[in-house]
Parts: sequence; C-alpha cells; structure tokens
Amino acid sequence: MHYDEKASSEMTSRRPTLKDLARAAGVGVATVDRVLNERPNVREATIECVLAAAERIGYPTGKLEAIKLDAARPIVQFGFVLHKPAQEFYRNFAHALKTAVAERMDIRGRCDVRFAASQAPSDFANELTAIAKTADVLATSAINHPILSETIRALQHSGKPVFSLLNDAASGVQQSYVGLDNVKVGRIAGWMIATQMREVGKVAIFIGGNRWHGHILRETGLRSYLRDFAPQLELLDAIVNLETRQVTYEATLDLLERHSDLRGIYVAGGGMEGAIAALREMRPPGKVALVVNELTNESRDALTDRYVSLVIATPLDQLCRDLVASMIELARGGPSETSGQHYLTPQLFAPESL
Repeated sequence: MHYDEKASSEMTSRRPTLKDLARAAGVGVATVDRVLNERPNVREATIECVLAAAERIGYPTGKLEAIKLDAARPIVQFGFVLHKPAQEFYRNFAHALKTAVAERMDIRGRCDVRFAASQAPSDFANELTAIAKTADVLATSAINHPILSETIRALQHSGKPVFSLLNDAASGVQQSYVGLDNVKVGRIAGWMIATQMREVGKVAIFIGGNRWHGHILRETGLRSYLRDFAPQLELLDAIVNLETRQVTYEATLDLLERHSDLRGIYVAGGGMEGAIAALREMRPPGKVALVVNELTNESRDALTDRYVSLVIATPLDQLCRDLVASMIELARGGPSETSGQHYLTPQLFAPESL
C-alpha cells in the first residue's frame, strides 16, 4: 500500500499529530512547527508542501486557512541603506520603515535596513550593491556623488528601483525622491530667525558637507529669505560639520567668541546637539535664535528650555507609509523611466507647541 494511503488509513480512527504531518510533508517536526507558527526563513515550497499535507491528512489547525491566505500574498523584499546609526533620528527612521512594511496586509514584506559605515560614497555604493542581491526595491539616504549616481543607474537598469530619501541623491537617475522641499525648509528657518531677531547682525549655517544636495538647497532657501525680508541679517559662509556633534560644538563656540552680534544659527543637517551644548554654555536662552531639524529627545529638551527656537521635522510615519506604497507598486511593475519627486509637509515645533 502507498504510504499516503496507509497513513490516511491509520489516522481515520485518531486525530493526526504533528509527527503525522511532518511525515506526510516529508520534513522535520521543527520545520512543521515553524510553518504553523509563521516563523521567518522558511522556503515557500516548504510552506506549500506542509499546507498541502495538512489538508490531505485532515490535520486540525485553526491557523490553516489564515496561513493559506497569507501564503497567497506576494513577497516583497525591501532594502534600505541609511547612515549615522548613532543618531536618534536615524534609529527612529529605521524603526518607522520596519513598521510601515509590517503594517501592509496586501504583501508579505521582508525588510532589510542597513547603515553605511561612513558617509563615503563607496560605503553607500557597497551597501546598495550588497542589499540589491536580495531586495526587490531599494531606498537610501545617500549623498550626491558620481559613484552613487552610477551605482543607482546600474541598479535601475537591472530592474531594481531605487528611491532617494531626504536628500535627492541622484536626481534624474533614481526612481524618485521622497522627503521635504529643502528650499522651503531653508526659508522657514530664515523666517524664524528673522522674526525672533530684528537687530542688525549675523546668521550662521551648518551643513553636513558639500555633497549633501538637500543641505545646499536649505542654505539657498535661508539665503533667499534673508535677502528678501531681513537684509539687516548677514549670512556667513556655510560651515561644514560632517553632521557630527563635536565639530558643531567647537565651531559654535568659535562663532560665539568671534561674532558678538551673532543673531541666529541654523543647523541644516545633523550635529545639532553640539550647537545646543555650546549655547547652553555661552548664552542665555533666546539670545541666539537656533533652528534645527528633527524632533528628538535632545531637541525637545532644548525647545522646552528655549535654547532652540524652532524644530523643522520630517513626518517620518507618513514618509515611510508613502514610500512603502510606492515601492510596492514599483516592485510589482518594475522601474519607471520617469524620475519623480514626492514632497511632504514639514512639521514645525516651537516651545509653546510642546
């Protein structure tokens, strides 16, 4: 007698067990347990085999129908490459990405979030190339550089759509930019500083580096606003802080010592913690208008203490939901020939709004 017929005959008078299901599926008991409890890293063929065997022998599981429905959902592999894992904002960003993928009920999302070892173009390129081996669609907060443009172009041509996050890393090459309108962000910073500080004086701006397209656009927005509406405020040459706390701290101390008429500071990227620490040491609250990006524990405390005048924040949850929806569409249909932009409305936090 064939095994399946014999097994079915033996089980007509008793309830099939997990071992019976494992034998019928030709796998181990541990594998069956992983399938029935929907644990990760089980091959699709194995899941289908176990489900078919469960139906065949009448294995009693209330989860069977749910697992069958789940198995019918397409798998989408997401790959994300961020930077600065030591910064609270990027840790929050990674969490929001994973949550947005997990919330999608129309797919089975697999989320791989990695951090570039540094801001060097080669580190971003290497991570993107590595993650593309398993990902269907990718997104990154990479800098602007020819190496990144070529890497992203190659991925696009290979059928792996790439989205730029926060910084328009490869305009016209990547699939789409998702983030804030950075010129508008810079103008908002200028409005806040000019509104709070009406005296003649100077304004400083920190940018992460000259390869951050988003930071350069924020500097442009700040300069244009001051030129239009606050000509009494002189914008000093941008200071590159590499998005680091210590460089920003030391440079802010130097600014305060050299410019007694310093009226405002805008930290266009990371490193705001250094500016906050320096102002706490050298000036009373509100003496210098400080505008920073992203609401974190430290920027929230500085708002409360009025050392920060305004936080311009990215709506992370909305960004991640919109991004994941677009990535799913592209993963199913392949890269589009047209590069796009998706702007979100910034969130503004003042001391009185907390």
